[in-house]
Amino acid sequence: MLRKGSELLKGDREVLLDLNYADEVQTADGYGSLQNGCFIPPRYLSASACDEDADGNDNDCIDIHFNARSTQPNPQLGNYFRDGRTKIDFVLVWEVRSRTKRRGKGKVRGDLTGAEGEAVPTEENSRSERRKAQLAQWREKFVQNLQSAGLLMEKEETANEKKTIHFLKLSAPWDVMVYYAEELCLRAPLQAQPNLNLNTSAQVLSRLCIPNVMTESVPNRPLDYYTCAFRKSKINRFLGCDNHETYFTNTQRHRVVYEIIAGTVYGKRKRAEVGVDRLVNEGAYTAAFPLHEGPFQLPKYEIRPDELNQRQVLHYYWARWCKWYKYQPLDHIREYFGEKIALYFAWLGFYTAWLLPAAVVGTLVFVSGVMSMGTNTPAKEICNSGASYRMCPLCNTCKAWNMSEICTIAKLGYLFDHPGTVLFSVFMSFWAVTFLEYWKRKMSTLAHHWDCMDFHEEEERPRPEFAAMAPSMEQNPVTGVKEPYFPEKTRLSRMFTGSMVIIMMLCVVMIFLVTVVMCRGIISVMMFHTGSPVLRTEAGTIANISSSIVNLGLILLMGRVYTALAEQLTKWEMHRTQTQYDNAFIFKVFIFQFVNFYSSPFYVAFFKGRFVGYPTNYGTLFGMRNEDCGPGGCLIELAQQLFIIMVGKQLINNIQEFIIPKVKAWRQKRSLAKVLRGKTSHEPQRWEEDYQLVECEGLFEEYLEMVLQFGFITIFVAAFPLAPLFALLNNWVEIRLDAHKFVCEYRRPVAERAQNIGVWFNILEALSHLSVIANAFLIAFTSDFLPRLLYQYKFDNDLSGYVNFTLAYAPLNYTEYPMCRYKAFRDNNGNYTLFYWELLAVRLGFIIAFEHAVFFVLRAIDWIVPDVPESLELKMKRERYLAKQALAENQEALLVSRGRGATPGACSPASDTSFGNMS
Repeated sequence: MLRKGSELLKGDREVLLDLNYADEVQTADGYGSLQNGCFIPPRYLSASACDEDADGNDNDCIDIHFNARSTQPNPQLGNYFRDGRTKIDFVLVWEVRSRTKRRGKGKVRGDLTGAEGEAVPTEENSRSERRKAQLAQWREKFVQNLQSAGLLMEKEETANEKKTIHFLKLSAPWDVMVYYAEELCLRAPLQAQPNLNLNTSAQVLSRLCIPNVMTESVPNRPLDYYTCAFRKSKINRFLGCDNHETYFTNTQRHRVVYEIIAGTVYGKRKRAEVGVDRLVNEGAYTAAFPLHEGPFQLPKYEIRPDELNQRQVLHYYWARWCKWYKYQPLDHIREYFGEKIALYFAWLGFYTAWLLPAAVVGTLVFVSGVMSMGTNTPAKEICNSGASYRMCPLCNTCKAWNMSEICTIAKLGYLFDHPGTVLFSVFMSFWAVTFLEYWKRKMSTLAHHWDCMDFHEEEERPRPEFAAMAPSMEQNPVTGVKEPYFPEKTRLSRMFTGSMVIIMMLCVVMIFLVTVVMCRGIISVMMFHTGSPVLRTEAGTIANISSSIVNLGLILLMGRVYTALAEQLTKWEMHRTQTQYDNAFIFKVFIFQFVNFYSSPFYVAFFKGRFVGYPTNYGTLFGMRNEDCGPGGCLIELAQQLFIIMVGKQLINNIQEFIIPKVKAWRQKRSLAKVLRGKTSHEPQRWEEDYQLVECEGLFEEYLEMVLQFGFITIFVAAFPLAPLFALLNNWVEIRLDAHKFVCEYRRPVAERAQNIGVWFNILEALSHLSVIANAFLIAFTSDFLPRLLYQYKFDNDLSGYVNFTLAYAPLNYTEYPMCRYKAFRDNNGNYTLFYWELLAVRLGFIIAFEHAVFFVLRAIDWIVPDVPESLELKMKRERYLAKQALAENQEALLVSRGRGATPGACSPASDTSFGNMS
């Protein structure tokens, strides 16, 4: 039954605050600005203060629209207050367990423990009640200060007998938006311009008059404008300024409101009790998020495409699996999620498109290897050798074997070690550095197109965790406001200690690597001792595959453990801003994951088989002979490892990305369904439906997965030409999975501005340079390309006798199997031959020439291809000119420049188009 008048107000206020507590003087404190924080206009500090009633009682001063459903007008479609006109920009949510249930429990406990049946609260209950009172007090002061900042509020609640879920809807009125638009340097439109086609492939296909199946007309594409920084005093010169409802986009409104609630005080300023993020961490609120633009499902009735909401457009034209071959609607993504998320999808799409030529070339190289297997002279000699080459035992307890037994492996080894794979590794080295150069051009084009070219992050406020744990307050030299402070000397000492922990964890990875190597050796010996000819022949392959699977399991396990450890270490280091925290966390995790994922392939590629020794002088590790490369060479073993680690990781990650968000969403919906149970007539509101979704987890895991994949396809591509193909197939799936998560399963994140992909680009550049060096060493020391080339140059162009040339005889004092053969360029005494030293000189010369050639081409491309296209520079000059005219103080000069028939200061369409006549 609905309550009326003061009873309604009193009851709703009690629910809002949860608990009663002693009145205290509340001040409209902010943080981080001249008005103690929130960039609060002076008029809001007084105009929105609540008047006391006739009795002087100010307990009801929070001016919130309560859930009194009377003769309200029917709300229009969209996220609005109950008046149907005020937009909902943000929602704060908190849960309160029902008071009756708590009292009932206290009474039962009192009957058991009290002498006269009264409840005897335990110390734990007392602490819990005090904590709830503190959270309620923080919420009340926070809401009062938000009201002082000018925000409009409306409260809803959903309840059952166990708990009540409160939803506080926030909205920024026009005056607040105008004030903060200037403070945050939002961009204002000056002149519309045609939407350009930023897809290079579409431009090429259009010039060639080839139909483009990848293009698709997406409705409601955001318009493109020449823009300048917003100025309130010049507002009448910006396009659309007469329409207050649509002038600011929803993402801009979200950003402004988040700026306000992230810098508003809720407790004592000297304790840095500031901002909604810390309130969520403290448990005062369970969630804070902007709302999605309605449902993502299409309505059951027919509807025109231009009538779809933004979320439906993104789902229908982007997130569905059948759109895997279509261009991504990047402008729509940016309009809905902001520039930071849009840049991630732009980079992922650009990277996937560049993988297409690499995948095609790699597949052709692999197919050419399959087709030319029959022309491999060394493999023919091995298969036809019979008992001619009696090989020395591969382990201390093994027997001698004939080289003809490895005929099949020798043929397969040619697939991963033939001239085509060498050329492909050279191609991929150029591909990696060229890809990054052209991404810089794409990045600058998008940054200008999305008005982020001149974006620089404002002076960041301290992180909530930093503010809560900092031991003292010091004055910020930029803002002049006292902020939480942590001594730099102490932070450096903690970072040094954290580095020692990282080194210890890397040592653990090395221990696991040695364990895998020993496991592989044990499995090989076991296969040899079975007596089966098949198992003896395939012993190395079986051992390599089984140990790679074990290694993948250890990699994934250690990755989880270390990510959690790195998060705690980074928190302990007390970085002041979120950017500093993110960069430190990314660096730690990437360094560990780099060693974690790449240590085993690096071992096989560059160290395995290098320290074997020779009969009578074998190298050992913990009593076991050092590993030698298998009969097919190290490259085929490297290919097996890369396939299992790279493809296995991708499959597991995709399964996790598909299942885990659904499980989390199911648990969240199940929790809210208990509250809604029994209310069959209650249709869930948008804020209730969004509260059931999963909180957005950011882009860290997405970037990390792609960067590690980039390393696999560039550093070790000489051994696995199909790696770009598998990466391409994975990325097609990855784009749709990520799109579906953001559109359908995640709460809408706060739109963030960015002009690039941040520190990840520096990591990609480092990997591309490392790939050049790694491929040079891979070709020189691991592949048989240079030994065959030198043999062809010195002895026989057809490689006849090459196998016999590469086999040395055991020393004369090796009596166990006299005159057995082993693969090395040594004489009968175990000393290196002249050919070995000539080959070493050729290898070193090749490395120097290869890397110098690639880096020279890189510098040439960097010089020839400017980071900012010429056409973009022209647009930037045009935009600066329009901005200068629009913001000119001299009205007479402005009138002359605008030509005839234009009325300065008007917001009419005629005035809007007059900017196009400037010259």
